[in-house]
Amino acid sequence: MSDVDPPVSTIEQPSAAVEPAVEPVGPVEPIEPEIDHDSAHEAEHPRDVLYIKVAAALFVLTGLEVYTSYAHWLGGAFLPILLTLMAIKFVLVVLFFMHLKFDAKIFGRLFWTGFFLAVAVYSVALATFHFFAS
Repeated sequence: MSDVDPPVSTIEQPSAAVEPAVEPVGPVEPIEPEIDHDSAHEAEHPRDVLYIKVAAALFVLTGLEVYTSYAHWLGGAFLPILLTLMAIKFVLVVLFFMHLKFDAKIFGRLFWTGFFLAVAVYSVALATFHFFAS
């Protein structure tokens, strides 16, 4: 037929019984990475009672907001009062329910930097459209 030899494989074929390279010496326990949990959290997370107190404070502040919106005797002071109550509620939610109070400082700094940058950009946008001019 032809004078060409078939290709020869240079890969050695494994024998029928392959023995493991290392013999197990006993039960193998998983290696747990050493994590310094104290560096990730400045303080221990509070108990559930604190979250209930914060929720109660938010409930009371929301009641004050509703009352303020119907208190016509406040006149023009109702808007600054509502904004102040809103800011207090925002800070409570961010600190406790978003856990920024108990997380690493870098997360708080990143959040507040972004927050104040967003407020500044929004204020500039409103000033551009003469929103603050009466």
